[in-house]
Amino acid sequence: MPDATKAFKKESITVAFMVEKLRAMANVDIASVNDVSAEDRLVTEVDLHRPGLVLAGYTDLFTHQRVQILGNTENKFLRHQPAEVRHKAFETLVSFPVPCIVLTVNNTLDDEMAAMATRQGVPVFRTSLQSIDFMAVLRDFLNDQFALQQTIHGSLVAVYGIGLLLVGKSGIGKSEVALDLVERGHRLVADDVVVVTRKDEHVLMGAGTELAQHFMEVRGLGLVDIRAMFGIRAIRFRKRVEIVVHMELWDPEEEYTRLGMVSDTYRALGVDLPMVKIPVTPGKNITVICEVIAMNHLLRNAGYDPAEVFAKRLGDRIRAKGSGLAARAVERLERDYE
Repeated sequence: MPDATKAFKKESITVAFMVEKLRAMANVDIASVNDVSAEDRLVTEVDLHRPGLVLAGYTDLFTHQRVQILGNTENKFLRHQPAEVRHKAFETLVSFPVPCIVLTVNNTLDDEMAAMATRQGVPVFRTSLQSIDFMAVLRDFLNDQFALQQTIHGSLVAVYGIGLLLVGKSGIGKSEVALDLVERGHRLVADDVVVVTRKDEHVLMGAGTELAQHFMEVRGLGLVDIRAMFGIRAIRFRKRVEIVVHMELWDPEEEYTRLGMVSDTYRALGVDLPMVKIPVTPGKNITVICEVIAMNHLLRNAGYDPAEVFAKRLGDRIRAKGSGLAARAVERLERDYE
């Protein structure tokens, strides 16, 4: 099955947005050092930069478009310089249109350097984290922000720890199945609109939109706040998409998989996901089928494939029948009155 919608990728985010999300999502203690608005400064790259060579006077290959990190090494270098040299080096740094400067390990700037950054409109922040730890968190955040993304119409539920993406035509019952799964103790990630992000070559992460996160629209009932109704245990903010469950009305002309659980694929962001087609008919318990799909996926990951086991058992029976063993086995069973 082809991609559901066109993929897109962010070209930039504001420094203000970056700092806000680091505080809210990653619980990073990052505070502003100077009174400069970060709304107009843009971050356009995932990579970060530590401008040690720039502070030493070499600017030919300065990647000023990246977030600049000043850790213990850079700050100790500046402090060991005479005031005039130190201020000249820092003035060189802020003369470039850098997005922002982050001081790690609670390092500080003297008043003159802070004033230089303010005059140049460069926002400066401070965090207590070690440089390597802060850069790991920030790089992971930026990787997520600038990754290839795609919106898919469906519902994403974590069932026994497996991310099931329910897709199908509008009105087929995706939200109702997701609601039933939540009522049975599973966790809702997103309903109606699922934002899928490609994190690795074969890894897709799904999440809801910021506006509609964990709200669900049930036809005939209206909006349901899953978090308020079922509690924090009933939701997840993100989950890897591992299996796609395609719900469709029963078509007598369609050949549905019977022996092998998964044979079709669903393509999103260049990644082929295993897909199970579920024909929807009156009285069919789709919720239980979704649970079985998740458990069967767990078994496959553990090295057990029911289709392979059944095929081996069938082959053994056919070979046994040819040797006459099957007839003797049946005869023994017929005499067994236990």
